[in-house]
This record gives sequence, C-alpha cells and structure tokens, in this order.
Amino acid sequence: MLIEIVIVILIGLAGGLAVGSGFVAFLTVLGIIPRLTQLSKTNSMIQMYEWAVILGAVCSGWVDLRDHTLHIHLSFLIVIIGLMCGLFIGMLAAALTEVLNVIPILSKRIGLEKQLLTLLMAIVLGKIIGSLFQWLYFNNI
Repeated sequence: MLIEIVIVILIGLAGGLAVGSGFVAFLTVLGIIPRLTQLSKTNSMIQMYEWAVILGAVCSGWVDLRDHTLHIHLSFLIVIIGLMCGLFIGMLAAALTEVLNVIPILSKRIGLEKQLLTLLMAIVLGKIIGSLFQWLYFNNI
C-alpha cells in the first residue's frame, strides 16, 4: 500500500515537472511575454503580465486538482468553451512545433548528443503509454 502511494506521488511529480518545463520552455523560447508587451505597447506593465501568467498557472492547477463540475444547460455555451479550448491547444502545439530545436539544444546541454534518438523515443513512448493509461484506466472507472 505504501509503495503504491509512493509510486503515484512520483508519477504525479514527474508529470508536473514535465508539464511545468514545457510551459516554461514555451514562454522562454518564444518570448511570449516580451512580445506581448511590445505589440500592446505596455512595456511598463511587464510585471503584471508575468504575475497574470503565474497566477493563472497556479489557479488552474489548483482547480484541476479539485473535483469541480460545471453545470451548464446552454449547449451553445459548451460549444464556445470547447472551441476556445481547442484553439488554445492547437495554437500551443503549432508554436511548440516551430521551436522543436529545443530538444537538440537540451541534449547538448545535458551531454546526451549521441543518445538523441533514445531521448526522442523515451519522450514518444512516455506520451503513448501515458495517453493509453489515461484512456484505458480513467475512462473505464
């Protein structure tokens, strides 16, 4: 029983680190916040943008860990929410595809230049196994 709890904690920690690292890489490599302040001509408010991102990530993580149900009876509102979520995920995937050279840079920094294929396969297999686990386990509860 204790071993199962420790394994779940380690899996949760690893997942959180992976998602957090991806989020930080997205913001850092693409320079989202400085670019946003340049386009909106609000360079003096850069700290407010940073705090908005931090609070948004913390609050959405906290809400995600709770078991909230959204009782909406207006189907058009559900369609709009789904469309916005899909747009966000699609734009995030497109932006990360542009900067895919992050993986070779990372492999050079951590000294795994010769094992780049192994690193990529570990990422791919981890994503596949994690997705299968989620769909097969959590959808059959």
